[in-house]
Amino acid sequence: MRPTGRWPAARRAVLETLAQLRKRADSVSRPVLDALLPPRCLVTNAAVDLPGQLSPVAWQAIDFIDPPICPCCGLPFEVDPGPGALCGACLRAQPAYTRARAVMRYDDGSRPLVLRFKHADRTEAAPAFARWMARAGAAQLEACDLIVPVPLHRWRLLRRRYNQSALLALQLGRLSGKPVAPDLLRRRRNTPSQGRLSRAQRQQNVRGAFTVAPGRVSEVTGNGILLIDDVLTTGATVEACARVLKRAGAARVEVLTLARAVRPQQG
Repeated sequence: MRPTGRWPAARRAVLETLAQLRKRADSVSRPVLDALLPPRCLVTNAAVDLPGQLSPVAWQAIDFIDPPICPCCGLPFEVDPGPGALCGACLRAQPAYTRARAVMRYDDGSRPLVLRFKHADRTEAAPAFARWMARAGAAQLEACDLIVPVPLHRWRLLRRRYNQSALLALQLGRLSGKPVAPDLLRRRRNTPSQGRLSRAQRQQNVRGAFTVAPGRVSEVTGNGILLIDDVLTTGATVEACARVLKRAGAARVEVLTLARAVRPQQG
């Protein structure tokens, strides 16, 4: 996909070519590449010091999630309800996963950041995002035995060329030293995009959509699995994945995402 922005078409073409050179020319030193293609903020396109960094303006727009939060799903509370207090949703129905954590709220400030990473080939953001996730999910990384990303269907992966959740999982594996299984889970149905679906529609959409890859159940049985996704919205996708992993014998499933939706009426 083409980068967003209002730059002239010719300049965009040059930058696209240089961006491809940045990804492929590993033998060329970074100072030389940075001179040809200075690192740009993932949101504003302002010049920054290192690939994957944010400009001060973009950084200030991000609403990072801090305690107090629901100890189960990680939903941030407006007021601290006391130790161990669950949010209303988790009180009504315990999720299939043990706990979920996220770096930031998915809102107007973070949405451009996430969508450009997800749909606009801004994959140079993965190392920085993984560092943020490693801090938010430090206890989860320490406790897990295996890191597993939420999969894309093969046709969607072919169109997009990369699975953003797998990129995050691989970077988290490098940071933590924990093993990563990018292809352990499979999406066996090419489900429609969930962007405009209600909670009930999302649950129906992903029902039966995931499975453990043939011959891979032994990697799940008895292990603590850390499930990685880019955004947690209603939780339907990670819930479906967690149920599949638990049925395959996972001792524990936890969820770590880059962002999560936070509705005002929750909590």
